Amino acid sequence: MGLPLEAAAEAPRVALAPGLSYVPGYLDGAAQAGLLAEIERALAEGPWYRPCMPRSGRPLSVQMTNCGPLGWVSDERGYRYQARHPTTGRPWPAIPETALRAWAELCAYPHPPEACLVNFYDASAKLGQHQDHDEEDLSAPVISLSLGATCVFRYGGVSRRDPTHKLELHSGDAIVLGGPARLIYHGVDKIRAGSSDLVPGGGRINLTLRRVTCPANGRTFQS
Repeated sequence: MGLPLEAAAEAPRVALAPGLSYVPGYLDGAAQAGLLAEIERALAEGPWYRPCMPRSGRPLSVQMTNCGPLGWVSDERGYRYQARHPTTGRPWPAIPETALRAWAELCAYPHPPEACLVNFYDASAKLGQHQDHDEEDLSAPVISLSLGATCVFRYGGVSRRDPTHKLELHSGDAIVLGGPARLIYHGVDKIRAGSSDLVPGGGRINLTLRRVTCPANGRTFQS
């Protein structure tokens, strides 16, 4: 599985930029298989759906679902968090235990995540450069876990005009965006088809853990 909690400080992190950490091989093979099984169980409650762009309604190339009290959705009404699946109308399934462990081990933030976005990329999918800024609490980091096919991850700075860099993310790798890197632009340029047989039928699954609300203001989301 992932590193035990007491060994979290010894995780082999690579500092890509201030606040941006890369943890190669964070999940070993057994932990990857276990997390995939947790995702498959979650999909029985909250199946894949395809989000679309605000205003235009153009579908994204990724399919997605969410786990946790809140889920991120994108449709003609805009970007937002909500407590229920947009297709089934049911609450989102619980965040996988392996993902919760990663949050505890990889960041020092004292409150649990409220949303775990789960994106599925087939061989043709990509995700344009964007910032994760729909959350109230930007002091909390964003943690990303990769399963399956290798992707070409592109990251830059807090301005679209900043230079960008590329990094291949392999199955089991983790990325932490926090502090000065919390609002950097990032995206996925390409999926390397055939690079992993972990996900049945191929493709990449990415989990993104986020804290949405500010604990100090006591706000709660209703269904």
